[in-house]
Amino acid sequence: MSLQVKIACCVIHTQREVTAECVSVNKLLRVSGQQDTAAADMGPERKLDLPVYDLSLIRGIWEVRVKKYRHRQKKEEERIEKSALARIDQQWQYRIYCKTLKAKELNVLHHYLERATLTGVQVHTEAGQYQDEDIQQDQKDPNDDKLIFQLDGERWMDFPKDLQWMTYLKEWHVMGTRICRLPDYLSLFTQLTVMEIPKNAIAELPPEIGKLTSLRELNISYNRLSKVPPELGNCENLESLQLAGNYNLSELPFELSSLKKLVHLDIAENMFVSIPICALRMSSLKLLDLSNNSLSDLPQDMDRLEHLETLFVHKNNLTYLPQCLANVSTLKMIVVSGDDLTCIPTKVCNSPDIKFIRLYDNLTSAEKKKKEEEKKKKERNKKRRWREQRQEEEVKKDSREKEFIEAYIGTLKDRDTVPYSTTKVSISCLL
Repeated sequence: MSLQVKIACCVIHTQREVTAECVSVNKLLRVSGQQDTAAADMGPERKLDLPVYDLSLIRGIWEVRVKKYRHRQKKEEERIEKSALARIDQQWQYRIYCKTLKAKELNVLHHYLERATLTGVQVHTEAGQYQDEDIQQDQKDPNDDKLIFQLDGERWMDFPKDLQWMTYLKEWHVMGTRICRLPDYLSLFTQLTVMEIPKNAIAELPPEIGKLTSLRELNISYNRLSKVPPELGNCENLESLQLAGNYNLSELPFELSSLKKLVHLDIAENMFVSIPICALRMSSLKLLDLSNNSLSDLPQDMDRLEHLETLFVHKNNLTYLPQCLANVSTLKMIVVSGDDLTCIPTKVCNSPDIKFIRLYDNLTSAEKKKKEEEKKKKERNKKRRWREQRQEEEVKKDSREKEFIEAYIGTLKDRDTVPYSTTKVSISCLL
């Protein structure tokens, strides 16, 4: 009831502000109208300097009001989130869910929830037909009280329903399933520090992942991602981010620049044509894997990564390495493909502190022959297109010449039909 009253008060307050703004705008318009009328009465020959009111000022006032209103709305939402309403709702949902369980399943669920205060206990669930083998929760280190959720197997199409009550978990290890989306209650797992979900069918990361502020490791490799939500930049404690093998991924949002604690970034086997701008602003980055993409060059400000130690850029289309890599004093290893690489900084090659590894494609005779044939085929196609283009130009040129000759012959015929006397008169006129 108090929440409704407060919302009503906010609405009334906003309406009053809108009314006040409307009154001020009407006053401005009324003053300008009176001045225009006075100017008209004084005659057309009289000139007066009238003030012109800029509508941008009114727009600025409205923008400030809207900004304040949105700020109040955001504060109200935060207050509701921190209030006991969400917890009460969760408890009621839990009670409703318990009513649908049998006595044996209910005991198992209570055993799960009580495990948050136990140490060194392994739990085996019997709530489902095949949860006995696939859901394993154990405590790696009793001293650290880490609780782990494990799930694997292709028969899993979705997360189990019991998972929503295990918000005390600290690690997720889900791999080799056919799960295509993360659960809606993901934001409840605020204590989660590790999320390993590789080799699934996940096509999208929900924006709620930005609420997992305790997350330190995130591995979403070999899924079906095509984009990353900008809310992931709110996970400022993230130290490792692995996005390899998603194939449709070609860019990262600029908001990930706020991941200042990130040490390991793996975006190999994707469709990047250049290094994401946010990656160059991750000041603590030590390992950067950009292998097997479509990079054609590296930026000239790579030395912004002052703590970079390992750089993987093999299996790309690089022909040179930038000189700025020699300025990164912490660099220890660079792995490149040496087939097309022609220009390398001397300091990088000859430095005893840097392991410079060049990989060459060791092709078999059949693969080499196939590659040569493809190269020749490309050259032939290029020459054929060039010849066709030349022929088209020649045809166009011939057609233009033909049109000119036909027009010239037509003018000669017209001259033959004109009487001789007329021709003489025209000549005399010209003379």
